[in-house]
Amino acid sequence: MNSETLSAPAPATLTIASRESRLAMWQAEHVRDALRKLYPACDVKILGMTTRGDQILDRTLSKVGGKGLFVKELENALADGRADLAVHSLKDVPMALPDGFALTAIMEREDPRDAFVSNDYASLDALPAGAVVGTSSLRREAMLRARYPHLDVLPLRGNLDTRLAKLDRGDYAAIILAAAGLKRLGLDARIRALIDVEDSPPAAGQGALGIEIAAHRTDVAAWLAPLHDSQTALAVEAERMVSRALGGSCEVPLAAHAQWRAGELYLTGRVSTTDGRRVLTAEECGAVMNVADALALGRAVSDELDAQGARDIVNALLAGSQAGKGDA
Repeated sequence: MNSETLSAPAPATLTIASRESRLAMWQAEHVRDALRKLYPACDVKILGMTTRGDQILDRTLSKVGGKGLFVKELENALADGRADLAVHSLKDVPMALPDGFALTAIMEREDPRDAFVSNDYASLDALPAGAVVGTSSLRREAMLRARYPHLDVLPLRGNLDTRLAKLDRGDYAAIILAAAGLKRLGLDARIRALIDVEDSPPAAGQGALGIEIAAHRTDVAAWLAPLHDSQTALAVEAERMVSRALGGSCEVPLAAHAQWRAGELYLTGRVSTTDGRRVLTAEECGAVMNVADALALGRAVSDELDAQGARDIVNALLAGSQAGKGDA
């Protein structure tokens, strides 16, 4: 939280739109508590909502419409005035927002890494041939197929508690989850190993919370300004630019991860085929002082990936995904 001067009059009430999963509600409550600390007289409420992404559990996101399924209902609440802001896991937010909406605050990042979770095995390396590993993302699936071709990788849907329950009843030998969600819910003990970002670069925005508003609500933007973490925001802007420039979505195994080192931002982008047989990686670093610098760094990494053939992979996957939706 920065120390920016609060120039707008304090709000009397604020309503936060959120998905109703335990993790989503924790995130909304985290923002609510921060706002209450900033504005003690403000009545901050949470509007819990069930999204289409929460309802469709028998198919992977890449086959039913992607990340927008988790945010559309929340955006409707912003548009019609039922809510003033919506809190998202930033990795679940589409790279291009619909007209009329804005990501106005990005909060300090939690651990961006992927976590290995298992009741019987200490790490991915310990899993025997044929062991079933569950994951909800094509990015993680491609990583597993590339590095551990002897494992059986299967889809894993549902909220975090549902995924853990499926592991506990023996449906999977192990599952891969975002470390941030487990840590936020106090479930650190379920993490058997954290996967190094060199081995599995995270999705763009992973571990960060984004706050979305209706673009015309400049009053809300001013109230949220103290929650904005500029270093996290610049890193995330660079990451999201990689995905946006290549046309990425949850239908494409695409990773983008930025880290600050000695005052410079180091950005890694990775695009894979879903079978993990082809993996393209690009890295760039530079002094990033503002959003324009961050976008330029993201563009440099996307251009390098493009030169290696990433766009061909992306286009082929998107074409195949659209064909599959047509058959559904």
